[in-house]
Amino acid sequence: MNPGEPSAPVRVARYVIETFVRGGRIPRLEEVPPLDIPGLADARAACFVSLHRRGELRGCIGTVQPTMACLGSEIIRNAVSACSEDPRFDPVGADELSDLEISVDILGESEVVSGPEELDPRKYGVIVTSGYRRGLLLPDLEGVDTVRSQLAIACRKGGIDPGESFEIRRFTVTRYH
Repeated sequence: MNPGEPSAPVRVARYVIETFVRGGRIPRLEEVPPLDIPGLADARAACFVSLHRRGELRGCIGTVQPTMACLGSEIIRNAVSACSEDPRFDPVGADELSDLEISVDILGESEVVSGPEELDPRKYGVIVTSGYRRGLLLPDLEGVDTVRSQLAIACRKGGIDPGESFEIRRFTVTRYH
């Protein structure tokens, strides 16, 4: 990869988003141009695809556990969802494609922690769970500098009152730009 060139996961996501937005179809993994990411067609992993436009969040959808047969298919599904199904935003239009900044976060396995002292918002993402409710927040997000704020946001996303008891899991990500 040349400096300044998008990573392989981001090239997959961009190809899928452009194909979907311009042509209304989701490309199959076999149609995506050959890419240099190991395991794209055989490894399984959860991932998030995040879209920003002019510095503002434009869409972000992902999975906590792998849902597809391989990482490449996981990226394809989440790229389509991020550009068209994030309930916070209207679907991405063709006129926005050139302004999109795309990142792909591939999640590591999560692990239960005994408390907030085992967290670091720069290093770990969090999953909070209470009953059937669950909230997730990726690590190293702008403006999320404390464990307290990280947990509060994750709880809010999951509809969990921060005063009730909840399980905390942490995970690392490999972030691609």
